[in-house]
Amino acid sequence: MDRPLETRELMQFLAVADELHFGRAAARLGIAQPALSRTVQKLERRLGVVLLERSSRAVALTSAGQVLAGEARRALEAVNAAARRTRRASADDPHLVLAMKAGGDAGLLPAILTACEREPCSLPVRVVFQIDRVGLLHDGQADAALLYSPADDLRGLDTEPLLTAPLMAVLPPAHPLAARASLRTADLHNENVHPRHGPATGPEPGNLTELLQLVALGHKVALVPRFVTNSLREDLACVPVTDAEPVTLLLGWPAHSTSLAVAALARAVGAARPHGGAAAAP
Repeated sequence: MDRPLETRELMQFLAVADELHFGRAAARLGIAQPALSRTVQKLERRLGVVLLERSSRAVALTSAGQVLAGEARRALEAVNAAARRTRRASADDPHLVLAMKAGGDAGLLPAILTACEREPCSLPVRVVFQIDRVGLLHDGQADAALLYSPADDLRGLDTEPLLTAPLMAVLPPAHPLAARASLRTADLHNENVHPRHGPATGPEPGNLTELLQLVALGHKVALVPRFVTNSLREDLACVPVTDAEPVTLLLGWPAHSTSLAVAALARAVGAARPHGGAAAAP
């Protein structure tokens, strides 16, 4: 069997892939350039591929090198994430970190935490509020997160759904579309919609409160799941968008996790799920 690749080798190759210069990569790593060159050459011999095209003026990744660079980055991120989760599990006060958006739990978090306390092998849950919840999961800073599908990238994650809700447009009451009984996505074509695909126009909100303030000022139209509008401020109107894909609120955690405490949290989500299934939110 081929000897497994070592994290040291991957780190060194990735430095060259990032810098595309052996001298700069060696300086970044704090090692001698000949030692770095030997590591890359050994990798190429062991894998039986050419990873880098070298000339007197430039270094470039081959197609095989591009693949290894991507895989190496993900592998090293996974190793670092495992180290963070391991340290957290062995701390004096072991606990789980749950990442979520402020107000993004559809009011279900208290029921989830109560159900989790009754689960065998559960741990205390600490909640952190963050926009990039998926990033926290992948780098090990969070054990689980409340996410939205299809908005969040769920690749590399296991999930447990909580509920599914239609999408609503949130507008100032004086907006011409605010009096409509329903809308279609085409009706919003000329609006500064958040979230939108492509370059943003104007200021970007950091959280729901900021987003709703921008809507109230007439700077944006917000698309949010219906459960977010349950406590909508009085100076805003919401209208269903009938042809938009519904939003599913779910618990996500790193795929293939063996954590008993994460499994307990996932079971608690199932217990707290409205009406026993991922049904449409009222």
